Amino acid sequence: MTTHLTKQLFLEKVFNYEKNQDWKFEGDKPCLIDFYADWCGPCKMVAPVLEELSEEYKGQVDIYKIDTEAEQELAAAFGIRSIPSLLFVPKNGQPRMAQGALPKPALVDIIDKLLIKEEEMN
Repeated sequence: MTTHLTKQLFLEKVFNYEKNQDWKFEGDKPCLIDFYADWCGPCKMVAPVLEELSEEYKGQVDIYKIDTEAEQELAAAFGIRSIPSLLFVPKNGQPRMAQGALPKPALVDIIDKLLIKEEEMN
């Protein structure tokens, strides 16, 4: 199941940008973060796919959602200008952003290559 992140949870589980200037991942496993809004049509199309992926990758990858309307500071911190925007966060290394409603095969490919493969190499 996907988890909704507030600013406080984001600071604890992903990145505490109030303490650190440079990227420092706080989580214990890679994650995918969906920046969305309730009124966004493409966001609604991606939501059930992310729910499926959260079950398929349970224990390997955390999947989070951030409501850009409720968490405007987080959206601004990452320069979110269009939604959905998906942030892929490996356990080590820099996060990567993808924009738009990506189909499930594309999401699986990115998760496997960027998050799972990177995790196995460390």
